[in-house]
Amino acid sequence: MKLMWRYTWRYKKLLLFDFICVFGFILIELGLPTILAMMIDKGINQNDFNYVQKMGLWMIAITILGVLMNIGLRYFSSRITSNIVADIRDDLFEKIQTFSHSEFEKLGVSSLITRTTNDAYQIMLFMQNILNTGFMTPMMFGASLYLIVRTSPSLGIFVLGALPILLLAVVLIAKYSEPLSTKQQKNLDNINGILRENLSGLRVIRAFVNEKFEEKRFRKVNDDYANSSKSLFHLMAVAQPGFYFLFNIVMVLIIWNGSIQINVGSLEVGTLIAFIEYIFHALFSFMLFASVFMMYPRANVSAGRIQEAFDMIPDVQDNPEGITQSTEKGYLEFKNVTFAYPGHAESPMIRNVSFTAKPGETVAFIGSTGSGKSTLIQLIPRFYDVTDGQVLVDGIDVRDYKLKDLRQKIGYIPQKAQLFTGTIADNLRFGKDDATKAEMQRAADIAQATDFISKKPKGFDEKLSEGGSNFSGGQKQRLAIARAVIRQPEIYIFDDSFSALDYQTDANLRARLKKETTESTVLIVAQRVGTIMHSDKIIVLNEGVVVGEGTHQELLKSCEIYYDIASSQLSEEELA
Repeated sequence: MKLMWRYTWRYKKLLLFDFICVFGFILIELGLPTILAMMIDKGINQNDFNYVQKMGLWMIAITILGVLMNIGLRYFSSRITSNIVADIRDDLFEKIQTFSHSEFEKLGVSSLITRTTNDAYQIMLFMQNILNTGFMTPMMFGASLYLIVRTSPSLGIFVLGALPILLLAVVLIAKYSEPLSTKQQKNLDNINGILRENLSGLRVIRAFVNEKFEEKRFRKVNDDYANSSKSLFHLMAVAQPGFYFLFNIVMVLIIWNGSIQINVGSLEVGTLIAFIEYIFHALFSFMLFASVFMMYPRANVSAGRIQEAFDMIPDVQDNPEGITQSTEKGYLEFKNVTFAYPGHAESPMIRNVSFTAKPGETVAFIGSTGSGKSTLIQLIPRFYDVTDGQVLVDGIDVRDYKLKDLRQKIGYIPQKAQLFTGTIADNLRFGKDDATKAEMQRAADIAQATDFISKKPKGFDEKLSEGGSNFSGGQKQRLAIARAVIRQPEIYIFDDSFSALDYQTDANLRARLKKETTESTVLIVAQRVGTIMHSDKIIVLNEGVVVGEGTHQELLKSCEIYYDIASSQLSEEELA
């Protein structure tokens, strides 16, 4: 609840106007039956037409004012709740941007999507009900109860007798709905997870003719969600008819008892009509408040899930007092670096790795799958922090930099080229937002992307679909390389970024890069020996440990693991 009110309180002025409309609407709603009672008892019963006409005009005026107040109430509550949900999503998205890889693994991408969309929407629905009826109903109920007791205490006993039953029903429904709401939201996370996997892996699913299997997976999680939703909605569905049943019993008893009192002359007709209106407002207000109260567990679950994301402390923390500039450019050093994934301290992925790299050098990493190559280079831009040891960029520990300034020194190209919906130019400007057409053309030339870009009808303005699915794997890799090249970083990191390129394009691209990166450090993770054999230094990893370091020729003689990898890919002439 604190989360919801914290965001609501940002809009104090709108909240004040909302409260004024609520208060005005209550006065009008309770004023009408009072005027009606006066009209009947003092006007119609005494044949005073002028009094009836006067009261009728007052009722018309109050009705018009009530409509305006109701419109104002709906307007201000909608404005507030729309702003609340927008603020929650903005802040949550901003918080997610600070997460390291481990936070995404803990919460799950599909769960974060649900929290940003559906959970925020549940809070909006609840707060809309609070602002529309949650403020109004307690005051309406209190005022109605006062008028009931003042008008006829003997009839008010029936209302007071029904209240404990109503209150008990509300508490029980709220108690049983909370675990159902928690289960429902978790099932929605599972639906999003399955759907995300299915859409991203659609080609693999079709290639292995596993559509039916995926349908069964989705049907299971969808049925789980449907069943939890049915249980929740069945519980809610019982509430309203039950309330109306009790409400009607109370009304019957009051009309019956009131008729007896009118018959003996202890109660007037107008007073009974007004009393019935007061009861209607009192019980109906209670039912509205009960419906809001019953929504609370679901909103509370959603708020708790969002708060959990807000409270999560990223493993990789930015240093607000960090260094923004360095005197040296492009120097890299690993000092006895050990790294274990969070929760797996007993089995480090990297152990006691040390090496140096300087501007103009190309340092390559090779090893079997799972040897820690990609993990190693992800420590440089601080996607993870080292468990022990130091990673130094330009002689400064990466943890002593401000994250933004550290990462601006680096051009990172992952193996899976992640492109974004938009034009080619938009994706290249992701590397440098003020890049000119000449800079984009130069980066495309270096990345060997000019040829296929020029064949597109709109050139750099050609649209990419989601994930760049309308481009081939090699084209996407070259665009990703161009995106890094355009920012001219101090350190290039190629994480198996040439895997989708043919040998000729690979050779041409590396030749151009060699010329363009004479003042930068180039790090290459690769599986193909042909891609890295001309590197200034090759580091061989095996199970997270450096087992060889040197040039291609040196390693052929000194490192058995490297020789085995090379001999499986190169001819005897190339090994000589």
